[in-house]
Amino acid sequence: MQLTTRGRYAVTAMLDLALREDCAPIRLADIAQRQGISLSYLEQLFAQLRRSGLVLSVRGPGGGYRLARKHHLLSVSDIIDSVNERIDATRCDGRGDCQQGSTCLTHHLWVELSENLHDFLRGITIADLIRDNAAGQDRGATELDVSDD
Repeated sequence: MQLTTRGRYAVTAMLDLALREDCAPIRLADIAQRQGISLSYLEQLFAQLRRSGLVLSVRGPGGGYRLARKHHLLSVSDIIDSVNERIDATRCDGRGDCQQGSTCLTHHLWVELSENLHDFLRGITIADLIRDNAAGQDRGATELDVSDD
């Protein structure tokens, strides 16, 4: 099971936005450059994030995006869910037709794993990631970066 770049990039971009929240609204082009994410891909993600009420857009000169919620009220699962990313460890997308139309022997195990992963990510907020990033900076880590493993 893997989280696709869609979910990874959405979380990364939201953290980038949160780390610069004290500044003027943040342009997607700036996030794209800092994080090495395609601008057109970010535009698609932010359209979904805006529709979900996670970001606010500011139009005009000096415009860009801001978080719509406080850091401690915005979970990683909120972000992943808003870009229609599914966390699913089953082979059948949770339908239960994994083995020639019937439920496989381990279906319930994979469903429970998916639920636990979602619960785990619901318990991690942007505030937690900001703290983790600051701790990483203290240890000499470089600016937030995302790469596909």
